[in-house]
Amino acid sequence: MKQITATDALALSIPERIQLVEDIWDTIATEPEAVEFTEDEKRIIDERLEAYHRNPDLGSPWEDVYKRIVAKG
Repeated sequence: MKQITATDALALSIPERIQLVEDIWDTIATEPEAVEFTEDEKRIIDERLEAYHRNPDLGSPWEDVYKRIVAKG
């Protein structure tokens, strides 16, 4: 695999950078147990999950958020 630098990544178009981030995330997501959270991060996640359970209709589905992000690129 060819290694790229941050400078290489910044030379990509916005859609290409988004795809790169997605590709990187996909490799991280295959090993979720390797991701460690601080106590503050765990607390924030718990608070947001609790807020979601209180009102699951608040917010936007990921597909809508993604479309808005891509449309800006």
